Amino acid sequence: MKYTELQDKSLIELQQLLKDKKAELFALRIQLKTMQLTKTSQISSIRKDIARISTAISQKAVLDS
Repeated sequence: MKYTELQDKSLIELQQLLKDKKAELFALRIQLKTMQLTKTSQISSIRKDIARISTAISQKAVLDS
């Protein structure tokens, strides 16, 4: 997921996407602890996606005010 893709989305869509990514990260961490996760790099990519989404949300908040 790229930041340019996130700029076109509305604030509500971004918040929903952030919620989904956090749930996905939680599930991956559970899989890691139970030794079911094979691609540990997924965790870092999800964390980066969460950071991109958070940046887009804060950018929209600054532009809207």
